[in-house]
Amino acid sequence: MKADRSSVAQQASAPLEVVSLVSLGQHPVSGRLRRAEQDARALELCLALERQSAPGAVSLSAWHASGSEIALGSEQDQALRGYLGMGLESLTLVTPNAPGADPLKAVDQPVVDVWPLLVTRLKQAAPQLVVCGGQGETGEGSGLLPHLLAESLGWPLVEGIVAIESCDGAHLTALQALPRGQRRRLRVKLPALVSVDSAAPAARQSAFAQARRGELSTLASGELVHDAQAETFGVAPARKRPKRLKRIKATSARDRFKAAAAKAEGGGGKRLEGVSAEEGAAEILKLLREEGVLR
Repeated sequence: MKADRSSVAQQASAPLEVVSLVSLGQHPVSGRLRRAEQDARALELCLALERQSAPGAVSLSAWHASGSEIALGSEQDQALRGYLGMGLESLTLVTPNAPGADPLKAVDQPVVDVWPLLVTRLKQAAPQLVVCGGQGETGEGSGLLPHLLAESLGWPLVEGIVAIESCDGAHLTALQALPRGQRRRLRVKLPALVSVDSAAPAARQSAFAQARRGELSTLASGELVHDAQAETFGVAPARKRPKRLKRIKATSARDRFKAAAAKAEGGGGKRLEGVSAEEGAAEILKLLREEGVLR
């Protein structure tokens, strides 16, 4: 009985292991690499959680998965240091088990997936909480990374988080963004993976001196997986997209109240209750055609 009590006390005193996954972003106008906007907001939430917790209660680390090593002073190195400038002492580069090998030259199929590297490393480190952005700015930008990681690890996934209110080591309390500026408080059992919405608080400015002092450390973990399906993707210049439904993103309480209380334009909505799946799908298709999304 005494041994059981001591083990419980040891687990309670252990720091909460939090991992923030970051990626390379791209400026929408100049095209230059930078820190990704949503990943920076995710890191900002982690830093806020560390600040509001007791000293030593949260152990925060940031990871970036890369198919090869990143040269010092390169454009990728400069972009990742934008995260170090937010107050981190180091950032971990998760690379394949064969460092130094160039995956683009070593094989005939250059397109690779790096998310298996993160799965292997997360299983080894076993953190309680993983936070990332909802969608990347480079690569495919499909937004599937959180789903792939959660499915591989068997963890719950919560999307659209805008604030982390508290975390007691066993459960996480967070606010989730809903349509029309509304918010929903969720309590999630740990370990868990959460993705951050663009309505989350903006990331702090990156300090140049801190970014220079920070360290980029390399950690080999797992093997690369070649993405044969992505080899077949066609890349073409962007074209004008179909008309989108109006989506309200409010950041202040006043704007959220106005969006929630405002009457929908047109007043042509229809509430469906007790209908079959076919009837519901028919009404959705009808609405999409009326809004010009489908033709």
